[in-house]
Amino acid sequence: MPKKTTKKRYVPNSKEKYMCAKHKKFFTEELIRWKKDIVKSNNLGNILNSSDDNVSSADIVDQASSYTDKSVEMKALTRSRKLVEKIESALKRLKDGTYGYCEETSEPIGLKRLMARPIATLSIEAQERHERDEKIFIDD
Repeated sequence: MPKKTTKKRYVPNSKEKYMCAKHKKFFTEELIRWKKDIVKSNNLGNILNSSDDNVSSADIVDQASSYTDKSVEMKALTRSRKLVEKIESALKRLKDGTYGYCEETSEPIGLKRLMARPIATLSIEAQERHERDEKIFIDD
């Protein structure tokens, strides 16, 4: 029986230089894996649901249900497409050296935030300010 090796997965830590080569490699791999998973799950969803397009029902309730299902599916695909665009944008920022830095303040976003949300473009402080401003605008 072959011996199983339990290779410890690298996790960036704050003791290392921020956005060093190890950090960039880690986030690049995470983003690429995430993108592949999204594309794979959407392709599978499209294949599974494509057979529904040819089914026509005389029952108005079935037609309404099918329409609702398609509407939900289209919204999910749109969200996935936008997420893939954000992932691609993050990969470009990794290449040009701006990944991990707030687009408003140019301050480091922080490893914990990036690990939780690898496509983040704002520091927590800038994001909170943005959300407060948005709430004030909506409340007015």
